[in-house]
Amino acid sequence: MADWPEGVGRRLYPSLPSTNTEALRLAMSGEATPFWVLALEQTAGRGRRGNDWQDVAGNFSATLAMRPDGPPAGAALRSFIAALALRDALIAVCGREDMFTLKWPNDVLAKGRKIAGILLESRNDTLCIGIGVNLKSAPQVPDAAFAPVSLQELTGIAAAPESFLTELAAAFAVREAEFTTYGFAPIRTAWLSHAARLGETITARMANRIEIGVFETIDESGAIVLKTAKGRLALPAAEIFFEG
Repeated sequence: MADWPEGVGRRLYPSLPSTNTEALRLAMSGEATPFWVLALEQTAGRGRRGNDWQDVAGNFSATLAMRPDGPPAGAALRSFIAALALRDALIAVCGREDMFTLKWPNDVLAKGRKIAGILLESRNDTLCIGIGVNLKSAPQVPDAAFAPVSLQELTGIAAAPESFLTELAAAFAVREAEFTTYGFAPIRTAWLSHAARLGETITARMANRIEIGVFETIDESGAIVLKTAKGRLALPAAEIFFEG
């Protein structure tokens, strides 16, 4: 078991509508950052683009609130730090380094199925990083692009949310220290080394168009870079789908 990182607060709740909402409330009321909020039950979780995040009892729902230095673009790069930390924590729990890949921009896959998601929200100088992990069971999501899966289903390991939070908080602190010391370059390199479908053809869907191309890399801003028939495109935001 990892040690809890020094100088990082934590709050545990039996139930909350949303850990992101509670973390923002605490930060706006003067709570010292960084701190984690963990709910053993979340009744109104949010996903990207306003989608619901379905929680099942025994799964993991937590938010890290922080006040990062630097411009907003740097705050957005914390999604890559969080993804790497999530992968680190999952490996620490189950020991299966080969199982987990990272899907741009903010999902963790286990054997090609979605096991975790990340949602960044900010207000004023506060950044909240909401994280949901299917530890015990996977929600039913009809027609999901990536079928959900749980850690227990894949490995037989029953990880408690409280102990998983310790692993995740410790892993995030290590990755955050790397970022603040050396910048995005080592985070980018590490993320790409675990990226799902790197070098393969993928589909990027945006509000007004669809692009198909080979996933070449992510750039220094975190945008995904595709090699398409029209040339090389850097996309700062899109929904990604895999071929086949």
